[in-house]
Amino acid sequence: MRLSRSAVAFASSLVALALSLYTGLYAQAGSSPTVGRIAPIFSQLVYFQAPANFVSVFENTHGDRYIHEWVLPGESVSNWTQMLTVTGAQDVSAKHPDATPKSFASGIAGGFQRACPSSFAAKGIYEGQLNARDAFIMVVSCGNAAASAGHSETAAIAVVKGEKDFYTLQWSQRGDATPTPMDIDVNIWAGRMKGLMPLKLCPIVPGEQPPYPSCVGH
Repeated sequence: MRLSRSAVAFASSLVALALSLYTGLYAQAGSSPTVGRIAPIFSQLVYFQAPANFVSVFENTHGDRYIHEWVLPGESVSNWTQMLTVTGAQDVSAKHPDATPKSFASGIAGGFQRACPSSFAAKGIYEGQLNARDAFIMVVSCGNAAASAGHSETAAIAVVKGEKDFYTLQWSQRGDATPTPMDIDVNIWAGRMKGLMPLKLCPIVPGEQPPYPSCVGH
């Protein structure tokens, strides 16, 4: 469950929380230590903070799509309780300059909704900019869906519009299945996304090697 289309519900009461999410760029998610993750994905470097205990289990580029997934120790790409995911969609901004993170996010939400029409839920958290890039952050949830192997699945998803490409940063969690929509605790999910900040897109400097000081040190 990644890309899709459908309306996302917004709540004006979340504006203050959204501003806190953007301005509070912390290096820790709760009490868990974090490490910076950075990689060239299509036309830009993508940088974010991740809990140090998440381990890489899958990375792939297929045509104009990129994906990298991390899970908790002992878990796998098919059997997990929590997962971090970075995706890239090549040339979406270049080919569709009027495309917005909000519309891209609606596609993702629609995929969840089609997978679990009777147990789907969604909430918008933030719409604005992250490090001078247009962004949209939401939480989507399936109470029960076949793709989640009989579990519920909830994900906080940040969509960022790059110079040429679109990128997403996602934190997902599985739990017990339920036939009805789940109650999304916005405070929990906003806190998790805050712990992944700063989410930055940087130019790729020819010849520069990891750890990409032009981006990390900026």
